[in-house]
Formats: sequence, structure tokens, C-alpha cells
Amino acid sequence: QVQLVESGGGLVQAGGSLRLSCATSGRTYMSAVMGWFRQAPGKEREFVAALRWNGGDTSYADSVKGRFTISRDNAENTDYLQMNSLKPEDTAVYYCAVSLVGVILTIPRAYTYWGQGTQVTVSS
Repeated sequence: QVQLVESGGGLVQAGGSLRLSCATSGRTYMSAVMGWFRQAPGKEREFVAALRWNGGDTSYADSVKGRFTISRDNAENTDYLQMNSLKPEDTAVYYCAVSLVGVILTIPRAYTYWGQGTQVTVSS
């Protein structure tokens, strides 16, 4: 069992930055993948970024590539999503999630454990 607690959302102007945190506790799976997803009102949940804990390889959605960076502090058992150059279309509830599949997948159903979500609002 893995517990995820997110923080760091808020309101920011376009062009600004936010850093989301996802603190993990419980059992640690070295083969796990941490993923970030987002869901805007009336839209499906979509993949944002992912990081494989063992190996460090990453993947990003085209819409955030070059602007968002996913990382992990193993000592703190915390993953981060640094979001720069934010746009109004980045407005959504952001979720962190853990997959035990062992490879990076971009579909929500591959992820077993989910955080509660944190709201990010980007004003124009």
C-alpha cells in the first residue's frame, strides 16, 4: 500500500511558475513509476509527466515538454513537478499517481495509487 499526499497548487498568472509536491509513504517499490496527470472541467484525465524511480528515465506530454520538469528526492520520499511558463490551458486539478507496472505508461488505468489532487489555476 502506498499513500500519496500532494501540495503546492494555487493561483498564478500566465508565465509564472509553481512546484507541485507529492509525498509518498507506506511500502516502497523500487520498480515503481511516479506519474502526474491533470483533469480540467469537462475533460478526461490526461497524462502530464512520469518518472521511473529505478533508472530515472522520464516522459512528458508534448503540451508540457520544455516547460515542466519531474524529479524525485529519494531521501524525502517526495516527487516534484516543476511547472514553468504556465499557460491558462494548464488550469486543471493535478494528480500524482504510482504505477507498479515497472515501465512508463501514459494511461491512467496503469496507475494503482492516487493522490487527492491539487488545483492549479493560471490566469491570463
